[in-house]
Parts: sequence; structure tokens; C-alpha cells
Amino acid sequence: MLDHANLPAVNSAPLPATYEAAKNAIASCEKVDECKEWADKAQALASYARQAKDDELVRTAMRIQARAIRRAGELLQQIEAGQGARDGKREDGTVPPLTRTQAADDAGLSERQRKTALRVANVPQDDFDAAIEVPNPLSVTKLAERGVQPRQSSTDHLQGADPDDFYAATHGFGALHRMAEACDKFEPAQIVRGLRVFEIQKAMADLDKVFSWLEKVDELINVRNAEKAQ
Repeated sequence: MLDHANLPAVNSAPLPATYEAAKNAIASCEKVDECKEWADKAQALASYARQAKDDELVRTAMRIQARAIRRAGELLQQIEAGQGARDGKREDGTVPPLTRTQAADDAGLSERQRKTALRVANVPQDDFDAAIEVPNPLSVTKLAERGVQPRQSSTDHLQGADPDDFYAATHGFGALHRMAEACDKFEPAQIVRGLRVFEIQKAMADLDKVFSWLEKVDELINVRNAEKAQ
């Protein structure tokens, strides 16, 4: 006979009546904390089902938990990986950019849970479905093992480029992109009207330098495209 006093508190964590409904609800989650809540409910339900010796319910709860954790990982992956506020390339005014770690912390995920979610999300969708939609679904731990990606060397991302050239391209392209954004945001007439008298000469000198630089970049890009087409 079950000792109900020691069972997980599943009554306070209701789940949809069908597995399909749970799948749809999890797939529509837009916040990591919602996914964590789903995973916690499913884990509690699985514990209850094991004590009740309900194997089918155990398997269903495992599938729900896996899907919730995967969805959490997918949401975290939407946040660019990096050093956040310590990465000068990603500064945005006085507000530090949100990092994956901070998003996971805000949702109540431990470091281990964060890594697990990201690894489960790395598993290709077809492989993930095949691993859990079977009579004996894989555990979250096993799924995370499948999602571990081999560590790349520190220069793999360069794809053969010279490190100094890659650095220059990264920062130069970043400056060009910010300039393009400014073109969309500010009208030339508005900028000129706002210039103070002593800024006009400096603005003209900067324009000459920028025009010369852009013409050279445009010329070299055309040359490179022509070489690739040969």
C-alpha cells in the first residue's frame, strides 16, 4: 500500500489530460522558467508513477520531462553565447546584455541543469524523437550525452583565415553594420542640422576618410567575388 504522505506533490502541479496536449503546450513555451516548471512536474509525476508501479505513466512522464528540458535548451540557444557584459563587442549602453547563464539563473536552473538543457537541445530533432517515442525512452541524462559536441580548437572558427585578418574583418564589419543601422535611423538633413559649427570641418575630414575606405572595400570585394566565380 502506498504511503501518500511521502509522494511528490503532483496535485499542485496539474498536467494536461493527454500526452499530445502536453507536447503542444511545451512546444509553445516562450520562457525558460515555464519549461522548468513542466520538467519539475513531469519529474514529480514519474516518481509518483514508479511508486504506484505504473510503467506507462513513468514512460509518459519521462517523455514530457525530456521535451520540457529540450525546449528550455532551445530557448537558451536563442541567446548568443559569449561573455555578456565583459565582451566589449556586445555592450549596449549601460544595460549589460542577457547571457545564457543569467537567463538560466533567473529561471531557477542550476549550472548542471543549464548544461543538460543545452546538450539535449543539440540532439537533432529526428534523433530526439526516435529516442523518446519508443517503449523504453532514453533518460534525460542519456539524451544529454548524445548532445555533447566535440570541442573545437581555438582557431577552427577562422576557417583558414589569418587571425589578424579575422580580427580586422570582425571589427571592421561590425563598424560597417553599425553605420548601416545609423543610416536607417537618422536622416542626413537631421544630422547636418544638429552639427555645431566647430564640428563641420571634422565631419568633412571623416567623410573623406570613410568614402575612400568604402571605395577600397567595395573594389576588393568585387575582386574577390570575381576570383571565386572563376
